[in-house]
Amino acid sequence: MRTIKLGNSTLEVPVVAVGCMRINSLEKPDIERLIKTALDEGANFFDHADIYGGGACEELFADAINMNDDIREKMILQSKCGIRKGMFDFSKEYILESVDGILSRLKTDYLDTLLLHRPDALVEPEEVAEAFDILETSGKVRHFGVSNQNPMQIQLLKKYVKQPIVANQLQLSITNATMISSGINVNMQNESAVNRDGSVLDFCRLNDITIQPWSPFQYGFFEGPFLGNEKFPELNQQINELAEKYGVSNTTIAIAWILRHPAKMQPVVGTTNIERLQDCIKASEVHLTREEWYSIYRAAGNILP
Repeated sequence: MRTIKLGNSTLEVPVVAVGCMRINSLEKPDIERLIKTALDEGANFFDHADIYGGGACEELFADAINMNDDIREKMILQSKCGIRKGMFDFSKEYILESVDGILSRLKTDYLDTLLLHRPDALVEPEEVAEAFDILETSGKVRHFGVSNQNPMQIQLLKKYVKQPIVANQLQLSITNATMISSGINVNMQNESAVNRDGSVLDFCRLNDITIQPWSPFQYGFFEGPFLGNEKFPELNQQINELAEKYGVSNTTIAIAWILRHPAKMQPVVGTTNIERLQDCIKASEVHLTREEWYSIYRAAGNILP
């Protein structure tokens, strides 16, 4: 498995992260097989959040593999906090409380990475800074990042937080590529030119923040996968042709399209199917040409000015 540095840290991570949002739909032996397959394939980065399954996903993860020091050393664990019922909460007390809960459920002493989930409109960055300092000093969290934040929100946080922001988890797929399209359609009077995120793609590249695309197979928010979907005939035809050329699945090509971008992103794949997970991992070995990348981009209905 090909690796990259996570942000400007020294932490080497696989280019594909394993999302654990849906593992509570599996039985314990299936979760164990999924995790062990990922580890065997070199995909040892596991993405959690305290809200996934109401905390059950973290508990099931640890129980399925009988978490202990030996297996903990073989994996990189990331989790997120800040989403509560009916609101978001980045208060110092809630961040600290959330991390203690995460560590308890995962049966570990530390997280490799903690991300702040959806932006809190009432965030007081001074409190976030205090929480991060306590977590770092105590050894409970080694690296810090954010999720779904724009450049100015990150800049505000960085004014007070001394730890580097190493990751930003953002929605991105072939059919949800507004962060790319707005950069292509600069100064144009069309829908694709609308800058919805403050040029977050370029900002993250400039500041050595790894983008972690979530829902890499979804169109819309959670409207369903575009692969094999009759709503996207031209896109699927193009993907299938390239899959045949490279001798891989359409799943592999969809992830390879994201990995081809020079921003060195780390897509988070949430499949619970072992074969599909292996197909995602194979994407690290496929390097699409510039022509192939743009052919997929256009086939999804994206325009070039």
